[in-house]
Amino acid sequence: MKLQQLRYLAAVAQNGLNITAAAERLHTSQPAVSKQIKLLEDELGFRIFVRSGRTLTKITPAGQQVVERAIKVLREVQNIKGISEEHRHEDRGVLSIGTTHTQARYVLPPVIQQFRAKYPHVRLHLHQGTSEQIAEMAALDRIDFAIATGSEDLFPNMVLLPSYRWYRQIMVPLDHPLAAIRKPTLKQVAAWPIVTYVFSFTGPSSLYQIFAKAGLTPNVALTARDADVIKTYVRLGMGIGILADVAVDPKEDRDLVAIDASHLFPIHTTWIGFTRGGLLRKYMYEFLQLFAPHLTRRLVDRAMNTETREEVEELFADVQLPVK
Repeated sequence: MKLQQLRYLAAVAQNGLNITAAAERLHTSQPAVSKQIKLLEDELGFRIFVRSGRTLTKITPAGQQVVERAIKVLREVQNIKGISEEHRHEDRGVLSIGTTHTQARYVLPPVIQQFRAKYPHVRLHLHQGTSEQIAEMAALDRIDFAIATGSEDLFPNMVLLPSYRWYRQIMVPLDHPLAAIRKPTLKQVAAWPIVTYVFSFTGPSSLYQIFAKAGLTPNVALTARDADVIKTYVRLGMGIGILADVAVDPKEDRDLVAIDASHLFPIHTTWIGFTRGGLLRKYMYEFLQLFAPHLTRRLVDRAMNTETREEVEELFADVQLPVK
């Protein structure tokens, strides 16, 4: 078994079982990748992939175990290289972040601006998506940090650090009837079509549950993962917007009225996470603290040494999270 074979295996798994895409990523040929995968299967004595002709269609159960361990081995190899880089060039490297549009558009710009000023030689890659898409990036080891709200169950192999808390707000046009109501009731909100975030596919929507407890059924006219898209359709009169308060821009949204909805909807916690067992370089620790000042290196290291989510929660039990 060769390290090169594990690299080829991981690349195929991380590129949707597309050997051509994997070969391009590895700067080699498709036959070379196919040959090494076949040699690895022959050595192991079982098939890693199910095939239909020359096409790989899925990973076998045993193959999935091999892929997961191969990614861990390659991560450790990368950690060793990272230790070397840390000693030689502590201000150079790569930082890949998977996050939602709201974080990328409204929360991260000042953080990244400060980070870039201090580490101009670190290459930053920002990947946007839903919680499910970010979880897939994390599972395929494509990102160093994941930033999201809720959906913790999608990230079983990551250490998730609570970063800040936020409430929802209701946004309506200036002439909307709700604009004159300081604290609308759920019934008043349910009387209008709603434009809000895409709901998670992994469980029931908390928004629907809140209305259901009050005996109401919300009329969700449109969902989007982009806060700017939500506001665009509110401007078009398609409904009232329900979105994160961090996505409200006083200057750009002067044509809309933002209504505090903290009395209607629970507070949410945004977290930042990294793969358990991974290596954090100096600039990664600094990014964490720029994003959330309470995430000191000492606290992050303590969280890194935990084994369960419950231990992390206990560690942060006495930490006062900022409210955006």
